[in-house]
Amino acid sequence: MKRINNKKKFIKKFIILSMVLSSIFFLNNFFLGKSESIENAIATENYLKNKDGKIKVYAGGENVGIKISTKGVLAVAFSDIETAEGSFTKSPSDNCGIEIGDVILKINGKEVNSSKELKKIINSSNENLTVLVLRDGKELTKSINILNDKNNNKKIGLWVRDSTAGIGTLTFYDKNTGSFGALGHPITDSETEKILTVDKGDILNSTVVNVRKGKVGNPGELKGLFINEKESLGTVEKNTNCGIFGHINSRSFAPDESKLYEVAGRGEVKLGPAQIITTIDEDGPKYYDVVIEKLLNQNTKSAKSMVIRITDEELLRRTGGIVQGMSGSPIIQNGKLVGAVTHVLINKPDVGYGIYIEWMLKDTNIIK
Repeated sequence: MKRINNKKKFIKKFIILSMVLSSIFFLNNFFLGKSESIENAIATENYLKNKDGKIKVYAGGENVGIKISTKGVLAVAFSDIETAEGSFTKSPSDNCGIEIGDVILKINGKEVNSSKELKKIINSSNENLTVLVLRDGKELTKSINILNDKNNNKKIGLWVRDSTAGIGTLTFYDKNTGSFGALGHPITDSETEKILTVDKGDILNSTVVNVRKGKVGNPGELKGLFINEKESLGTVEKNTNCGIFGHINSRSFAPDESKLYEVAGRGEVKLGPAQIITTIDEDGPKYYDVVIEKLLNQNTKSAKSMVIRITDEELLRRTGGIVQGMSGSPIIQNGKLVGAVTHVLINKPDVGYGIYIEWMLKDTNIIK
């Protein structure tokens, strides 16, 4: 009888222990499963865009207008101030330690996003200005003395830039996320060569009205015209080393279904024949023959990933090769989107650089 009771106790303990272990196992699997399912969902969202498990995006080639307003205002030049006595005083901004390329974010605690706002704050101030600037990713505080010029106007001896506009080429569009990429290189200030920080921006419909042919020592240019500045195709949200990025208004832009391409990783790009898609007249995007002559082994993002040479006779005849405004033109090889045109060699207008498309996609929410 005692043995039977002991046996019952053992069985009971075994059942309880099994239930506890099962609960622990279940909970572990529940949390692990939940974590893995979230990870898998993210992976699926970011990488498995189509039934075959490959990332596919629409190649661009369309000419687009680009307008951006900067975050803060960019210091581009100093100017000495002529006083009422007829003498010249060194720029107060230069004196206080402001540097060309600094981005002025705030003055006396007020945000500054345009040259008009800057001028208004200066004119309404009767004391030194406390200025918050952004330099190489770090915020610094400076103090500027206001001076009166010969006409009794308040000055700080600084020229600034708060916006820019131009034309370029759309590289890709992802219908799943609405994301786009263009240019393949950053928009920089022409005088300081600093990358402009975007506060807001738009891409617009544009048309090519003229082509200035590229020559040795003199790069060519596509001259474009904004069709309707009030109707935005999409918003520009980022300006990086790999181009400009944002979201397209799907109601304003219909992609060409024939230009849905699988994306090639940088290891898949090969030396040899390829094509670029670009627009050089009102007829819209066309395919032109090129050769990829050199590939750079890169582990970090760069707008100069490959060297390409234009071989298409029609494109050479009409443009001389790669011209300004063609930046962002998609590069297609073996049925895949492999990159985008970024730069031209000034002394070899038929030769230029391209960026791996992988680098551009990593600056969107398409690839993590």
